[in-house]
Amino acid sequence: MISLLLVDDQHLIRRGMRALLKADAELQVVGEAENGQAAIALVESLQPEVVLMDVRMPVMDGVAATKEIAQRFPETKVLILTTFDDEVYVRQALQYGASGYLLKDTPFEELTQAIHLVHRGYTQLGPGIAHKLMQPPPPSSAQPSLAWADLTPREQEILHLIAQGANNREIAQTLYISEKTVRNHVTHILTRLNLRDRTQAAIFVHSTLPTTEQSS
Repeated sequence: MISLLLVDDQHLIRRGMRALLKADAELQVVGEAENGQAAIALVESLQPEVVLMDVRMPVMDGVAATKEIAQRFPETKVLILTTFDDEVYVRQALQYGASGYLLKDTPFEELTQAIHLVHRGYTQLGPGIAHKLMQPPPPSSAQPSLAWADLTPREQEILHLIAQGANNREIAQTLYISEKTVRNHVTHILTRLNLRDRTQAAIFVHSTLPTTEQSS
């Protein structure tokens, strides 16, 4: 029996996955989480053997959660299951310790097979994912250090908090500013750094800034 933790911010998707996975007698869903932060807590308490992890979620995204789970609970395998096949997500998730990357349109039989293989130590990639990894990384639109320097000190503070998994309300409380002000800053940060969303913003901090700047 392989114990599973389902991590997805949409309750209906978790409910549907749980119902489908019951068809495989060798799989047992032991818990569900709606974001990466909750997933880490449940991995610690439930010790599932495999985590089915979505990528884009509030509070803490799946990429950041995968990194922490891989570092703290190396016996637990993380299989990314998402609708996003963005090359940045794929590279970062695998770099941070994910054992596989599948899309949510994967047929049920292939999904269960991937779970079994990941549990046994194999890496599983959905169709087209391997091809993305074979391509050279896209050139950066701006030098990270210059782009970082273009941000105001307040925006740099907010970007650090985003990288730590904080949502707008938590950032507002930490910095004693309104949520509307936070939203305006986040929009400017994403535009200035040519990033699509908060996940890419977190990746920018973790993968491109020097360690000294991340901890400052």
